[in-house]
Amino acid sequence: MNTQSKGSKPGLFRANSLALSLNPTTSPQTAATAWSQDPEKQSWPRRQSQCSVSPDGSIPTAKSKVEENDLGSDLSSPASPASIPKDEVIYPEGGLRAWLVVFGSFCGMLAAFGYMNIIGVYQAYLAENQLGGFDEQAIGWIFSVYVFLAFFCGVQIGPVFDAHGPRWIVAAGTVFLLLSVFLMGECTKYWHFMIVFGILGGIGTSLIFTPAVSSIGHWFFAKRGTATGIAAVGGSFGGVIFPLMLQNLFPKIGWAWSNRILAFIFAGLLIFANLFIRSRLPPRPGGSVLPDFKIFMDPSFLLCTVGTFFLEYGLFVPITYLVSYTLHSGASNPTFAYQIIAIFNAGSCIGRWIPGYMADMMGRYNTMLLTVALCMISTLGLWVPATVLSENAETPSSTILGLLICYCVLMGFASGSNISLTPVCVGMLCDTEEYGRYYATCYTIVSFGTLTGIPICGAIIQASGGAYWGVALWTGICYVLAFGCFAAVRVIKAGWKLTAFY
Repeated sequence: MNTQSKGSKPGLFRANSLALSLNPTTSPQTAATAWSQDPEKQSWPRRQSQCSVSPDGSIPTAKSKVEENDLGSDLSSPASPASIPKDEVIYPEGGLRAWLVVFGSFCGMLAAFGYMNIIGVYQAYLAENQLGGFDEQAIGWIFSVYVFLAFFCGVQIGPVFDAHGPRWIVAAGTVFLLLSVFLMGECTKYWHFMIVFGILGGIGTSLIFTPAVSSIGHWFFAKRGTATGIAAVGGSFGGVIFPLMLQNLFPKIGWAWSNRILAFIFAGLLIFANLFIRSRLPPRPGGSVLPDFKIFMDPSFLLCTVGTFFLEYGLFVPITYLVSYTLHSGASNPTFAYQIIAIFNAGSCIGRWIPGYMADMMGRYNTMLLTVALCMISTLGLWVPATVLSENAETPSSTILGLLICYCVLMGFASGSNISLTPVCVGMLCDTEEYGRYYATCYTIVSFGTLTGIPICGAIIQASGGAYWGVALWTGICYVLAFGCFAAVRVIKAGWKLTAFY
């Protein structure tokens, strides 16, 4: 069988999207070859229905695939799962087991990314209470270490997932994350928060979300964007309910019990994550759990990684500082200031699912470019003017508040793809069996941006005399650079034609 280069090809799902959505699909290499190079095989999705997914989501065995010879394979004898060529991989694209994996990933991301999405609430609360004697830059290091470890630890977690599956990784993440949330209620000093939230929380988040994202790629290809988007909605949903919950609980029962209640909720969610997050494909023979940075020799993957670097660099600025900016502007009361991040994450809930669905219909990189452009336009067109106007005492509060709310809705929606589509875009550039390694390697580099981004923005705020126009402008510039990188990947893979499907 002829082999193809890694990654999906332009135009892969345009003609046969209906057939692929109703039947198991092969890897991108087989699909492209079978559909475009041999006219007689254009009916393969229909014939492949003989080996469709069983009600429990199980997949056909290698033996049945060889006997039926659906794709004209040149295999002459039954093969074990580990010896099935990568071009013969079949993706269930549905079934009970596959959707239970999505549900388990949803619950895991609801806890892990929900924790990440409340850093703005924590930052504003601690700056006024336990850490009131520290400046913005110093407090920012706590959250930057958290986000850094949440992504950096993937350099080992991804390859270990590829080799051994998600079971023990998710179990360890459950222990770390629950310890972090329970102990947050006992923290009173700077180094307490650095260890408990920054280190324990960061490692726990990474141990949960890396297998939660990677496992979906084992069960879906044609619908991978939709499935990943549905799971990623969990993080945004957590970013809506948990800030509102904490805002309501802090004045009633205090800091300690508010965090304990949050921890009990996380415990319930992580039970489902441990039960349902599962891998399916065997590890590659002779595979290593060590990262391989040689993959950066692929210019497309290098550009994708740089684009993701600036994407996450820009994303965590509003997540961290929107609450503080709203309090600083004086455009609303403190109660609404804590609710502004919930509005942002409410937009992100929709933005994590709809772009994923659109990506399966019109192309993953095409959709990514549209959403990144919207992030760029909303930041430069709404948040930057709001931060500038808020420094003028004569500007009506309603004007600033209107710009801010519009920004939160639009940016929240557009930035949802930063989480849900990035894994899918990385997966377009590699074989599924190598997905964990590629994803982890990408986010190892990205993590260094998150390590420095929040403290740098804290320093920018101090240098601007407490004004926020500098961090807003920096966010917009990051999205401009991210757009350029993803556009370059799209041109390399699909050419300059605007209607190309990629």
